[in-house]
Amino acid sequence: MDKKKILLVDDEEDVLRTVGFRLQSIGYNVVTASDGMEGLNKAHEEKPDLIILDLMLPKMHGYKVCAFLKKDTRYAKIPIIMFTAKAGDLDKKLGLEVGADAYVMKPFEPPELVKMVEDLLAKNNIDKKSG
Repeated sequence: MDKKKILLVDDEEDVLRTVGFRLQSIGYNVVTASDGMEGLNKAHEEKPDLIILDLMLPKMHGYKVCAFLKKDTRYAKIPIIMFTAKAGDLDKKLGLEVGADAYVMKPFEPPELVKMVEDLLAKNNIDKKSG
């Protein structure tokens, strides 16, 4: 089985390091970006299997990155997990409106994030086979 590639976009170095390490330790190939523009560019270059995307990013916020990717047929099927400290119902609603597949609040429980990653990758794999 080939390693699934996850793009992790966050401007906090600690988050990139800890979440990246956790995902790598269970067998994922992790690519990171520290601002929205770099995240969008890496999504285009790397074509990841899943994206974990912070909302409050320098250069381009996560809502815009998500919207750009979901409107482009080449990237629209990549699952995106919004990963943020913004906890309001309006924030969640906007995230889902721009195409996010899931929403994880910071601080987060690592096992919950890992389960969400695994569930979305499994669902996406089933969708690819049936579509």
